Order: sequence, then structure tokens, then C-alpha cells
Amino acid sequence: MERIKITEINGIQLYNSFIAGAQRIFENQQLLNKINVFPVADADTGTNLASTMRSIVNAAQPQSNLKLTAVALADAALTGARGNSGIIFAQFLYGFSNEIKEEATLSPSAFAEYMKNAVRYAYEAIANPMEGTMISVIKDWAEYIYQLKDHIEDFIKMLIDGLLKAVESLNNTTKKMAVLAKAGVVDAGAKGFVVFLEGMLDYFKNGQMEVHINTDALIIEEAVDAISHDDITFRYCTEAMINGKNLKREEFAKVMERFGDSMVIAGSPEKMRIHIHTDTPWQLFEDIAHFGTITYKKVDDMVMQNEIASNRKYPIGLLTDSTCDIPKELLEKYQIQVVPLTVHFGDEFFIDRITLQPEQFFKKLESSAVHPTSAQPTFPEFVNRYNYMSSHFDSVIGVHISSGMSGTWQNSLNASRKAMEESKKKISVVDSKRLTSALGLTVLRAAEAIENGLGHDEIVAQLSTWHEKSKILVTSRSMKFMVRSGRVSKTKGIVGKIFGIKPIVEVMNHGKTEVFGKPLSEKASMKMVMKEMERFIGNNEVWGYAITHSANTEGAMWYAGQMEAITGQKPVFINQASPVLAANVGLGVVALSVLLK
Repeated sequence: MERIKITEINGIQLYNSFIAGAQRIFENQQLLNKINVFPVADADTGTNLASTMRSIVNAAQPQSNLKLTAVALADAALTGARGNSGIIFAQFLYGFSNEIKEEATLSPSAFAEYMKNAVRYAYEAIANPMEGTMISVIKDWAEYIYQLKDHIEDFIKMLIDGLLKAVESLNNTTKKMAVLAKAGVVDAGAKGFVVFLEGMLDYFKNGQMEVHINTDALIIEEAVDAISHDDITFRYCTEAMINGKNLKREEFAKVMERFGDSMVIAGSPEKMRIHIHTDTPWQLFEDIAHFGTITYKKVDDMVMQNEIASNRKYPIGLLTDSTCDIPKELLEKYQIQVVPLTVHFGDEFFIDRITLQPEQFFKKLESSAVHPTSAQPTFPEFVNRYNYMSSHFDSVIGVHISSGMSGTWQNSLNASRKAMEESKKKISVVDSKRLTSALGLTVLRAAEAIENGLGHDEIVAQLSTWHEKSKILVTSRSMKFMVRSGRVSKTKGIVGKIFGIKPIVEVMNHGKTEVFGKPLSEKASMKMVMKEMERFIGNNEVWGYAITHSANTEGAMWYAGQMEAITGQKPVFINQASPVLAANVGLGVVALSVLLK
């Protein structure tokens, strides 16, 4: 029986063919991750394309109107675009949606013409297009079907011939890129595009059956073993979505080009998606903030990802949150993963310690009329991180800020249960009942235990008791920020201001704060803290102590000197405090934490 030719398609058919392509991406994401070696082998091309496709499946709605369907598909892709490959693909779809005319149906000839015209948009998005990558295969495929457009009236025939050309172009990527030839693989992004085309073709060949995908049950593979690669030139893979009016790609490019490489800028005058590898994401976001409202940010540490993938040190993975205030060198030493909280100034939001450094926060805190608030990491963020860690570690332990101060621990616990179902790996989540330097000490002691070979269950059992062996006291220069954050009533704040009270706050063993003392000078406050710490230590052996502060290096160093005289030990660390702490107690704060053996 001769196959029926498909000479035109409507918006519903266009939508379903794209969903079928997305399904193929979901099925092949692990393979795409494994062959990912360019621009860096961070094993995430499959993850990025799958995340982009999930946005298409979730957000775009099928309509018979072709133009509206194409616009919806492109907008959904741009909104959910992730990674270099995802943003390039989204820009290609934006070009297609921009070129397509208002028409009831689409012929193979018109389809080929619009796709060819869309290639220009994709090239314009990339700062330095490299032949032998995804963009090359998109171009070769689009130009080839354009050559066929006056000779083929059947969509299936065009897609079959076009796919053969795309596969030929894909195989040539290995010859064009030395890094691909060395690894013996094709380009991962290009492979992803070919896989997508296979799904589109299957939809039409198999009778145009409507495609249903349950994204709630969909597992996004966060990572697999990376193939070793040359040195990473810039540390952070940085992305953002900016909404505004009359956004111009060239203005973004002018600002971004000095920050790093692998720059991709995609989108429309109302919505722009950016991608770049840089060492200073916090400065980048500060410089582009005036273009519009930044509605989405993502920053991945590629150095840490590569270290874990190629040089995992321990069988047990350790996860915490950004309120731990552990210096970067110690996080790297023990390969500790950190999920950041976010800090909000009205409509502006920042990723703690990633898109907002403490020094920037201090300036903003003093000048802003809006008092900052903080938000815990979301459930999906934790699920993604646990899935990632489960693919590299035999088990995972999460240790977080007190549940009495934040919902971080609860979100982490809920996410761990879902991740355990998917990975079948053991994950334990511990409420530290502490924050800042006290949480940091707890996490580092767990890291030391992992390094010394203690088992998962033994470490978790000890972690659950360490808050009883620790003490944290926090001094502040005024009650101003405690009042603004709601920690102290306005009436008490006025009284405190009149009498010049310099409050001391303690985090109790139940995980919440209480006022420990109300001295009338900063010097008296610090002396009171040291007197209490001497009493707490007594004849006990100290495991370690740590100090965090907000723009008060002098106070931190005074505490360090006093503590060294008492314990004979140097501090485990001294570091700037998380903006989350400073938002609640203000500048000049110093937190001294001690953990007994």
C-alpha cells in the first residue's frame, strides 16, 4: 500500500512534531551528556537540551494557527533554555517563529524557506560560531532542505532526505574539531539536533499520533562521567533571562564581551536569554541590570563539576547551603556542594555569594530604601543537585541551616526522598540547628569524618548531636537591622537606640535565636561574648572555632586573638558572613562559633 503524502501541515501538526522531537531528546539525554566535550566537558548537553524541551512541553499550547503555535514554541524554548546548546536551539526557533507568515497551513517549500532564514538568527546569537558544532549541522540541514523545496512536495520525503544530510554533517563534526577527534565522539549539541529531527520524522511516519509526555514523571539526568578535557578557561557557566522593552543584542554583547567566552545572546526585544563562561558572574549581573528586569539566573561551577566527575575524592558526598559561610578553598578541598539561598531587594533578586558578593551586598544594604529578604532554595533545585550528586557518590549527606530559621532543611529533606526513589542511593538530611560559622564548623567536621573513612550512618548519628557541643554568639553594633527585619519590635528598637544597646544574640539548641545580652558598648559586648565562651569551653577539648563578620575585620581579628590565647588553636576559618545573616542583624556583625570534641 502506497504511503499517503503529507503536502501541508497546520499548527497542531507542527506542535506535535516538536513534542515528538522533545521526546527523543528525553530518551537520549544520558548519551548526549556522555559525549559532551565542547566547549567544555561538563557532561550537561543532554541535561540542558532536556530542560529546554521540558519547558516547551510544559508551556507551549497547540493551536491550529501556525504563527501562534510557532511563537508559543519559541517563547517556551527561550524561557526554559539552558546551556549553550539550549539557547542556540531556542534562538533558532525564535528565528523560525519570526519568519513564518500568517497562513492556515505550511507547505514543505515554505517550511524549508523559513528554516533556512532562521539559521541567520542562530548565528547572530553566538559570539564566535565554531564550525563542526550544533550550529553547523543546523545550517547544513536547513540549506539542504531549502535546495529540495522546489522538488519535493511531501513533508516525510523532505524530512527523510534532510535527516540523512544532518547525519552526514554530524559525522563530519569529528573531523572539523580536534577536541572531538581526540575524544572520538561527535558534537553533543549537534547530535541532540539530529535526535530531535528523528523524533519529528517519526511523528509523521507513524501516522501523526498525538504525543503525550508526563513531565512530572520525567527524570532530567543531571550528569554522567565527564570525558577529561583541557583546562577550563573561565570557571562559571552563567545564564540569565532579562525582560524589558527594546532590548538590543548588540548592547548586551558590548557589555558581556569583556567578561569571558562561550557567549550566546538569544531572544526578542522583550525577552533576552544570555549564556557566558566567566570568572565574575556577580559583576556581570551588576553591569547588565540596567537593561531590564533579570527574572532568572543560573551559575554552575564548572571547575567543581569537573573535579567531581574526573577526580572524586570520597565515596560520600556532602551538601550544604550558602549560609554555612565556609571559604571557597575549604569547599574545594572536601568537594562540598553548596545550594545557595537567594537575597531579594524588592523585585531584584540575587544568588547568595554567586551573583552577589558580601561587599556588594553591604553597599546595597546601606543605600537601599527597601529592606532585603531571603528565600530558601526551591524543591526542584534540591532534586537536581541530589540527582547530580547521586550519579557520582555512593551516598549523600545534607547538612543545613536550622529549620527554626529557614525552610531550607525541609525542602532539602523532601527533595532527598524523591531523589532516593529515582537513584536508589542513600541520602540523609540533617538539621544542624545552627547557621553561619557554627553550621560551617559542623559541615567541615562531617567532611573530616568522611575523609577519615567513617561510614554514612555513623556520621549522620554524630551530626545529630553536634549542635549540643557547639555554641554561637552574634554581636551587632545596633538594633537598626533587627528592627527592620522584624527580629526586634519597633518599641524595643527605639529603647535600644536611646540607650545605645549593642545586642548579643545566641542560637539556642532548639534552633532559634534569643537575646543573650544587652551591653551598652561594642567593647563590652565582645568581652561578654568571650566570658561566656570561656565558661562554655571550661576544661573541654575544642574541635575548632570559626568567625564570620559583616564588614568588621577588626572585630573578627580581636576574637581570633582572644580565642587563640584560650585554646592554643588558630581558627578553622574567618570569613565574610552570608548576606542572609547581615540582612537580619546588620553591618558590623561578628559571629563567633565554637565546636567541642
